[in-house]
Amino acid sequence: MSLLRILLASDQRFALHLPVHGRGEALPPPLRRLLRQRPGRWDLPELPEIGGPLELDGAVADSQARIAEQMGVDRCWFGVNGATGLLQAALLAMAAPGEAVLLPRNAHRSLFAACELGGLLPVFLPVPFHEERGHSGAMTADGLSRSLADLPDLGCRLAAAVLVHPTYHGYSAEIAALVDRLHAHGLPVLVDEAHGTHLAFSPELGLPPSSLTTGADFVVHSLHKSAPGLSQTAVLWQRTTRIAATAVRRSLMRLQSSSPSALLLASCEATLDWMLSGQWSELLQQRLENGRRLTDGLHRHGVPFHGSDDPLRLILNTAIVGVSGLEADSWFMNRGVIAELPEPLCLTLCLGFARHRGLAARLRHLWKQFIAEQGGPALSAVEAPPFALVQVAELSPSSVPHFPSLDVPLQKSADRIAAEMICPYPPGIPLLVPGERIDQARVEWLQLQHQRWPEQVPGKVKVLA
Repeated sequence: MSLLRILLASDQRFALHLPVHGRGEALPPPLRRLLRQRPGRWDLPELPEIGGPLELDGAVADSQARIAEQMGVDRCWFGVNGATGLLQAALLAMAAPGEAVLLPRNAHRSLFAACELGGLLPVFLPVPFHEERGHSGAMTADGLSRSLADLPDLGCRLAAAVLVHPTYHGYSAEIAALVDRLHAHGLPVLVDEAHGTHLAFSPELGLPPSSLTTGADFVVHSLHKSAPGLSQTAVLWQRTTRIAATAVRRSLMRLQSSSPSALLLASCEATLDWMLSGQWSELLQQRLENGRRLTDGLHRHGVPFHGSDDPLRLILNTAIVGVSGLEADSWFMNRGVIAELPEPLCLTLCLGFARHRGLAARLRHLWKQFIAEQGGPALSAVEAPPFALVQVAELSPSSVPHFPSLDVPLQKSADRIAAEMICPYPPGIPLLVPGERIDQARVEWLQLQHQRWPEQVPGKVKVLA
């Protein structure tokens, strides 16, 4: 079936995945009105009255300046290449080729790509790992302090640090303390808050604090992962004098399209304006209450969920009944429930901001059917990765493609330097990055991952010849 036919087809399934506008139900009202107009009338170039994110004049520049003032930040830039492009632009504005940057092990692959693009040396910081869930947790202030105390001599300037808050699963980091400790080391801080945009717009609703309240230098928000905008829309906030705005503008010019979609730019404006309104606060409060009631009700009926700091992210514990989240994903999708993130031990559902009428009853029914058909002894936990200490890539990722390489089985890769990334997607968090030396502990751990994710973690790896 063609993509066009798929998009035109009626789909009655529960969309518990990104983007979080729920197939249009929760789009900002002005954007819904625009999309009801004659198709294509919004497909416009950078006319003088429109401008673009990097132009000094026009409607986009006016919107960016107005929204930055409302948010209490120095600058904001709309993005039409997702959070990916803005994260990369911010990081490359913070560090020069040959310099090092601190990256948590649960950073998105886009940041490692930025290191390759910019000739940066990644220094990896460990993060907690939930063995019974099979994925990373959120960084703690004490853990960061131990890592900073263990930093080796890098042989180059350490220029910047990146934090993730919250994680894909909704786990909240100790963000204020983390930013303070990195600033105390003289490092500007970029926060990937792609999955926590909503934290910044209704602080009175009991959610974890946004990094915008902590003094972070740069914050990137996705406007489709945790806000009701169209896919590919995002915003970069700057609240610092440590990095010149001209450096950010140069990075954006290198990485962003010179022909940004007027529709996506309008989605950025409409989404942020709506989230700054009282109407949004009421809607978010309703959705958070609905999420908490849904989780509590399903728990009472025996549906097992792991806890999260975000009531809109539900982590279904499929391992407890002996089924991987990968198998459960296919089973549920074939029965009308499309989840967001399948993993070896769990399946994460993203409620988003749509209403999902009848979802509770549907999930109760499906879970009973699921355990009757699929259930068995619980799966074993996933062993924590061997990332207990700060780890430094042996080679800059930018240099690796210039060396000859070869494919070898995982079991023969010990003491070799990786020439490729191993990165299950989703969630897009690398298990191995080009330029890292592969020790025996990593070999054994990757072999275990291969057994659990054979389609995502290959049995071979490309290494330098």
